[in-house]
Amino acid sequence: MILPIRGIGDPVLKRKGQDLSPDTKGLAELIDNMFETMYNANGIGLAAPQVGLSYRLFVVDTHVSIQEDTDDEKGIKQAFINPVICSFSGDKIPFEEGCLSIPHIREEIWRHDEIHVRYQDPAFNVQEAQFKGLISRVFQHEFDHIEGILFTDLLSPIKKGMLKGKLDKIKRGKVSVDYPMWLMKK
Repeated sequence: MILPIRGIGDPVLKRKGQDLSPDTKGLAELIDNMFETMYNANGIGLAAPQVGLSYRLFVVDTHVSIQEDTDDEKGIKQAFINPVICSFSGDKIPFEEGCLSIPHIREEIWRHDEIHVRYQDPAFNVQEAQFKGLISRVFQHEFDHIEGILFTDLLSPIKKGMLKGKLDKIKRGKVSVDYPMWLMKK
């Protein structure tokens, strides 16, 4: 089932998510619905706050962006439950990011190229992984969502000021989106 995506200005996007436990009702269905919603909106990541839930959960599928698995970077499709970034490494690299909750805004964001993470998979088994490149970037972006941070929060005050008018239009629902408008909820 496709879930409504919350847009910038919705208070749920600014709240820190709560940990999930193995007895969370409907978690498998929620994860399936989040993947379906993400694919429908042509995204490669989606966090629970974006569908109105203050949970420490997000889904990622970078296979659609990584054309060919290489030794340097393999695509990943995974649900991340209660994730933690253990460490950052590598240089900070700029890359133009966008967000399903902030349609039509893309800005250069600097993020570490490599991260070491710990998370639980859908069976609540603890996993650790080292990610780099696109997967590292997507993980950090989605992790920010469960911390109540939007990528626009990482912009300089001058850049935020330049975007204020566009962001206000999005908040008021006065912007066309690439995916069905009914997905955007406040």
